[in-house]
Amino acid sequence: MRSPHRPRDTRSGLVLDTHELGRRAGAMTTVSTTAEAPAELGIAVIGVPPGSPVQLDLRLESVVEGVLATGTATVELRGECVRCLGEVADSLVVDIQELFVYPESDAGEDEASRLEGDLLDLEPLLRDGVVLDLPFQPLCREDCQGLCVECGADLNGDPEHTHPVPLDSRWEALRRPDDSSYDVHSQSQA
Repeated sequence: MRSPHRPRDTRSGLVLDTHELGRRAGAMTTVSTTAEAPAELGIAVIGVPPGSPVQLDLRLESVVEGVLATGTATVELRGECVRCLGEVADSLVVDIQELFVYPESDAGEDEASRLEGDLLDLEPLLRDGVVLDLPFQPLCREDCQGLCVECGADLNGDPEHTHPVPLDSRWEALRRPDDSSYDVHSQSQA
């Protein structure tokens, strides 16, 4: 989609040039490209590693108000399981559908995405889509057993893991039958 007469914008692979579409309603092109993920694309426990590939498969269509971008973005996810603290690795497909209006257009006023000249920037749209689709509490697997609350052992690797149940110290005297200072039977008969 790059014109040989126009330099490509080097800000980001998520910025696409729509110059070839012109402003002819109905003109359409497809874009299949890979860009680098921006920094801080995620939440504290899971997100997209900065610089990892973002696969874009889009259809850009010129409409009266601007350019309609429709398609998907596929990203790699890396994070930490909230139960066992193990690594979580997955991929996420985000649906994209956004109208980028021409700079001089009154359509949508403040809430509409705007073209900057002939350039449209997918980063804010990708950021919103990815963050909203991330699991709030990512798990390494659905049946993750987590960690032992007493010693921190991974219960996934040792499902039979147990600890002896500590006795209440108030019952300690009853546990030692050889303790002559306290005889349960003699106390009950007196």
